[in-house]
Amino acid sequence: MELRAGAVSPAGDSWGIFTFLCAALCNLPALPALNCSEELGAGQSIQKTYDLTRYLEHQLRTLAGTYLNYLGPPFNEPDFNPPRLARATERVPSATVDLDLWRGLTDNARLAANYRAYSRLLCYLRALDGQAGTAELRHRLGHFCSSLQGLVLSIAGVMSSLGYPLPVGPTGPSVPPGTSVAPNDFLKKMDDFWLLKELQTWLWRSAKDFNRLKKKVPPAVVTLRLEARGF
Repeated sequence: MELRAGAVSPAGDSWGIFTFLCAALCNLPALPALNCSEELGAGQSIQKTYDLTRYLEHQLRTLAGTYLNYLGPPFNEPDFNPPRLARATERVPSATVDLDLWRGLTDNARLAANYRAYSRLLCYLRALDGQAGTAELRHRLGHFCSSLQGLVLSIAGVMSSLGYPLPVGPTGPSVPPGTSVAPNDFLKKMDDFWLLKELQTWLWRSAKDFNRLKKKVPPAVVTLRLEARGF
């Protein structure tokens, strides 16, 4: 036997639900709004800087090959490994530091050293860009300089997110970019060779620094905020 006495038509049921919802909204003074936002903290900033460092390592391998071919022999020979001259140390920040001594520094000190070094290296690379003799080389140098500028800004972002101040004082080269202090063309090419060599070492070590640093900092978290907004 079918029960029909208490049946309600589907149309009537839907209209009742709609009426109830309208009444509830009209009489509600405030509706809590759920706002989901991702905190872009130090962890993500460090990861971004690490990824950019590895990308620059890849870029430099291509750039170095092109530029050393531009310099010609003996600079483009695989076994060419000259001693570094004292004058090169004065111009380009050296990455030749004892690893135990480097790891013994605070995170702030290492970040500040990276920031200063890449700021100076960027100035010298821009000078090379202006002196490059081929369109392809200028294009590669310009693209690399843009990426390196991004790394400098990214390091500044990491320092800010960790509460560290940026280094004070000049971060540019001691000699204005484009000023030739080499007594001959061979020594000028030697300066360029060591610039790329030091940049390669800095990027290799920085990648290790940021890989260790990101393990110290917890990953970004997702937070939920309830905001009461009046109608």
